[in-house]
Amino acid sequence: MKKFEYFDVTADIGFYAYGTDLNEAFTNAGLALFNIISDTGDISPLKNFAFTVISEDKVSLLYDYLEELLFYHEVEFMLFSRFTVKIKKTGGEYQLDAEIMGEEINWDKHERKCEIKAITFHQMEVKENENVCLKAIVDL
Repeated sequence: MKKFEYFDVTADIGFYAYGTDLNEAFTNAGLALFNIISDTGDISPLKNFAFTVISEDKVSLLYDYLEELLFYHEVEFMLFSRFTVKIKKTGGEYQLDAEIMGEEINWDKHERKCEIKAITFHQMEVKENENVCLKAIVDL
């Protein structure tokens, strides 16, 4: 099974992230997000951050997770290449605990691809069948 793939959207880029469960699909969504910015194969997992997001549904959880990843990228000047995600439902809410690993941005070392301005809710989806497929679009 492929981890993710991209699709064209005018002035934006979209991706599908796949997994056998929500945890794996959200992990691959993080990978897809940072492969838009740089080549994650060149990003060493030297520094880690942990965070939790709580949302009312799975689509909101995906949005909040991607927003948090973008926040750490912009505020900490980091690129990330490893993502560990654990999702659980508590009451009527979903909680995502994440650990992300990467290194400080060094454009002499890291390939500069596209700058992501924002995560959008436009066409965002979480589909669960035998496997999980996430769909997201980011504003470039």
